[in-house]
Amino acid sequence: MGRYAFGVDIGGTTIKIGLFNAEGTVLDKWEIPTDKENDGEAIFPDIAASLLAKMKEKGIREEELAGIGVGAPGAVDDAGTLVGGAVNIGWKPFNIPEALNAYINVPVKASNDANAAAFGELWQGGGKGCQSMVAVTLGTGVGGGIVVNGRILSGSTGAGGEIGHIHLEDNETEECGCKNKGCLEQYASATGIVRLAKRRLAKDEQPSVLRGGEISAKSVFDAVKAGDQVAIEIAAQFGDYLGKGLAAVAGVVNPEIFVIGGGVSKAGEILLSFVEPPFQKYAFSQCRGAKFVLAKLGNDAGIFGAAGLILR
Repeated sequence: MGRYAFGVDIGGTTIKIGLFNAEGTVLDKWEIPTDKENDGEAIFPDIAASLLAKMKEKGIREEELAGIGVGAPGAVDDAGTLVGGAVNIGWKPFNIPEALNAYINVPVKASNDANAAAFGELWQGGGKGCQSMVAVTLGTGVGGGIVVNGRILSGSTGAGGEIGHIHLEDNETEECGCKNKGCLEQYASATGIVRLAKRRLAKDEQPSVLRGGEISAKSVFDAVKAGDQVAIEIAAQFGDYLGKGLAAVAGVVNPEIFVIGGGVSKAGEILLSFVEPPFQKYAFSQCRGAKFVLAKLGNDAGIFGAAGLILR
């Protein structure tokens, strides 16, 4: 195997790139802008040019490169095909390794970006040392990535790990972004916590520091840390939904560990204290041993996971 690999994480605004050695240490990392003009036709030429320039700068020959791993937005199957395209970039379905190999002729493997980030956490982050893991990203939505016995579970159409759209609430009247109602994402994402907070505050007049100020996931958990009773109730409701959803996931994939990341996870360990008890309550007995930890790699999880597709 070659001595180096690149990890590429394609986002809607920027493309993050990392150069790794065979041991999985990041040697250099940088970003280039995502050129979405003409349905993103310049993205792969731009990536290839950036990689070739870095190889020239570092004196790396093509035969020293084990390969390039790519994390892309959208459903990606095991062959590296972007099955449904990528709406935020304008891409139609195509095969990612073939597209990149037109500009640089080394092995290429591709995965969905959330799955790649999950793989990164398994390889060098919060799940290091484990073989079966569920990564949960609590951001604007709820993303997931599932790794079973060291392999990413992408599913038949690349939609494996879409845990944010597990149905949890029959009585929901508002629509989720996926057009269904009552999805986990509507309660456990940053926007979901705001929804729960506004509904709780509207229920009665109980005093709370959240009244009159801007409500966000951060302000709710800051209030929890300050002992605000209403905020604690909101966090408990959030934890009940997330714990119940992850218990359902555990009954299917039986992971060793759940790694929780995304903007909401910046609340810290206190967040886990609201999720673990409901998980224990709802999970099948043989699945209750799963550990809960916070993600460690932050925004670098994608490049680590993409490189891991080649190196691990």
